[in-house]
Amino acid sequence: MPLAEAVALHASERPHSPAFRMEGRVFTYGELAVGAKRILSAVQRSAAEATERSILSGPVRLVALETGNHPLFPAAFIAATAAGHCAALIDPHLPEIVRRRMKERLRPEIVIRAEGDLLRIDVSSAGQSRLLQGASDAPPPIPAGDGGEPFLVVFTSGTTGEPKAIIRNRRSWRVSLKTGQGFFGLGPETTTYAPGPLAHGLTLYALAETLTAGAEFVGARHFEADQALATIAATGAKRLVLVPTMLRRLCERAAGSPLTSVGQITVAGAKLTPADREAARRAFPEAQVTEYYGASELGFISVSQATDRHTPTAVGKAFPGVRLEIRDERGERLPAGETGTIFVESELISDGYIAGGDGAGFRREGKLATVGDLGFLDEDGTLHLIGRAGGMVVSGGNNIFPSEVETAIQGAGGVNAAFVFGLDHPDLGSELAAVIEPGDGFDHAALERHLAADLPRYKRPRRIWLCRKMPMTASGKVAAGELRQWIATENSALERLV
Repeated sequence: MPLAEAVALHASERPHSPAFRMEGRVFTYGELAVGAKRILSAVQRSAAEATERSILSGPVRLVALETGNHPLFPAAFIAATAAGHCAALIDPHLPEIVRRRMKERLRPEIVIRAEGDLLRIDVSSAGQSRLLQGASDAPPPIPAGDGGEPFLVVFTSGTTGEPKAIIRNRRSWRVSLKTGQGFFGLGPETTTYAPGPLAHGLTLYALAETLTAGAEFVGARHFEADQALATIAATGAKRLVLVPTMLRRLCERAAGSPLTSVGQITVAGAKLTPADREAARRAFPEAQVTEYYGASELGFISVSQATDRHTPTAVGKAFPGVRLEIRDERGERLPAGETGTIFVESELISDGYIAGGDGAGFRREGKLATVGDLGFLDEDGTLHLIGRAGGMVVSGGNNIFPSEVETAIQGAGGVNAAFVFGLDHPDLGSELAAVIEPGDGFDHAALERHLAADLPRYKRPRRIWLCRKMPMTASGKVAAGELRQWIATENSALERLV
């Protein structure tokens, strides 16, 4: 069932049931439906004023949501994806220059952003900007769009340093929501706590599946472990949707005070260790922990539950409705046990990139699609993930391409070369590190200021070394293996900065 129709149904049957809660503000299904109608009415009026069209073809209007985790986000998201509109999610915590480039490439007719407790609607092509407040007279119903229409644009890191825009049609999400509701056992009683950013896939999807099921979604402006535990206890949350770093923080702070209301914990973004699972068992003794491996471009790929094997590389078996295949460089299918590129066949696959993909990552081969990740399948169908596409580092649940960070470092000035990579970290999964060959005029403070302006915090290296002369391969590339060995042996050729 489309999200707009599901919310309208729940509003008619249970108007006073809580739908969305964030830091003291609670919206019932009735209030959520009215709020979405009010915003939709304002969006439709604003769209009529636009004098330029977005990058999307056809009659679809593109609405950029730049609100972040705001109490009015659910209503705005429903309005921005209803009536044939398409929402583009832009994280307001990204550097301003990055957000500006994203909007320049997409050219949305409308931008909705937060202004205190309210929302502001901008129509830049018409020079219009208005604060959204007060109720519309007799707001119209919320029509659901056609299944083949584009309805959502999300961003993922690109190998060139520019976020890549991924577009989805309604049908892929409707199939996913229907399948997931049965697989995860979601119902009106499944109060869900998901404190991550709503502009990112994990938390956004948790919101959509929770509202579709008629349950209450509990979010947070920012994640803080003690406050999160208090919120879980106060709301009686039955399901948590988290990245591993969040789960670790909760388990540390919950020591000695287990929470028994939680029956499900869904984790994605990086693998859990055996120690993580044991800590979760102590902190949330009634909870079943489910991990899934997926990609913004492909949707769900595989899922791992308590009864599955939890080796360092195993990421579970194919999600319902998904078929997995491993292929070699020639495109030939590989047998069980042999490593190659992971391909997926399912109805959950996106329509690909828009606004200038960088030529890497997602590609199709007939009905199959891949993002270039490497792995192999066991005889029993268990998928093992060996390497992320393009050497991507997953730190704290965030996907980071080292080449993007290297480009940012080298753009600071006074840098001859930079090598960025991940080091194993017991909490984050991987810790981003950098080795820099300084040139004339290198200034550490200036570098830090440059990175703070150019990159979000999670993409800035946590450990930095200077190397007066980088080891190079015969082909002129940085000798990555030798540098890693120097770090492990604390070689005097390296000077620790951070």
